[in-house]
Amino acid sequence: MIDRLEKDKQAFVQALLSLDRLEASRIVEAMVVRMQPLELLEELIVPSLDDIGHGWEQGSLALSQVYMSGRICEEIVDALLPVGVPGRVNQPIIAIAVLEDFHALGKRVVSSSLRAAGFELLDYGAGQKVEALVEKVKTDAVKILLISTLLLPSALKVKQLRQMLDESGLHVRLIVGGAPFRFDSLLWQEVGADGMGGTSSEAIAIVRKLVGEIP
Repeated sequence: MIDRLEKDKQAFVQALLSLDRLEASRIVEAMVVRMQPLELLEELIVPSLDDIGHGWEQGSLALSQVYMSGRICEEIVDALLPVGVPGRVNQPIIAIAVLEDFHALGKRVVSSSLRAAGFELLDYGAGQKVEALVEKVKTDAVKILLISTLLLPSALKVKQLRQMLDESGLHVRLIVGGAPFRFDSLLWQEVGADGMGGTSSEAIAIVRKLVGEIP
């Protein structure tokens, strides 16, 4: 028999895919009565965004549905965990970017999920060149950088990014994700990354671990 949480998640996903902000918010408000906000975010919102991301990868969902689902979830998260409340994570500076190419879907899902988990992050957008990204990291004193790629040539550029960061004396932890890293389970190590997240939930777990290691 399907449990209550799974029923709520299915209803929440349907509300997101229908772009029904009111129904999505109503489901969350009803669940807050029996769950703590952070628990709700991790057990409802993050898994729901994962499911929607997988649906797009499999061709069953439209890009617009994924994008708007992320936007709705971010609005809900901001209502549950306003900036400055205890639930927000005390963290080093985190940033996310798409390297070289312009396919920003994976970044959208991961950034929405990280915010849902209580993290704040800088979004450098898509189509970032290695040199420009190094300068942004230096200017903003970023300590954890998440890189999303869709194409193999973009993924291979992470090695150049790692080298330039090291040569600049920037001690940055790199987390990578995207299709090339899922197809080749060792590629993230070959390009010098510190971790690889195949899903947004995995990315959150890696970020949590790194946050605990950085003074």
